[in-house]
Amino acid sequence: MIEIQINGIDEIVATLNRISARTKDKSDLMRNIAGIMESAVLTNFDEGGRPKWLGIKHRQGTPLVDTENLMNSITSDYDNDSAVVGTNEPYAAIHQFGGMAGRGRKVEIPARPFLQLTSQDEKTILDDVQEYWQNLLNK
Repeated sequence: MIEIQINGIDEIVATLNRISARTKDKSDLMRNIAGIMESAVLTNFDEGGRPKWLGIKHRQGTPLVDTENLMNSITSDYDNDSAVVGTNEPYAAIHQFGGMAGRGRKVEIPARPFLQLTSQDEKTILDDVQEYWQNLLNK
């Protein structure tokens, strides 16, 4: 039989218990992540997509921002375990994913993904999460 002895086990258990207690309320972290995601989505509208969205064929204007209805419908929410960004506009999905629209579904709408994060946005979120954990460990 092999026996392993860990020195300082009481300190290790106490540290793990402290970390566990501090991670019960993650709402501050989730609020930050929701804010980063909402800001990224609004930047997508400001920049005309990241990468750029296809233009409009049959009229003048800028895709998805002429009336700003879709952009102004973007909301974020969070709770202890999640952060979300979205819209309740019924026409949002056709613009996000593309597809056939209009009477008889004869008009092709190209995908103009506005609910997306760039790799830099993802890095910003990861940096925020790492900072959160560092602060927990250093308390």
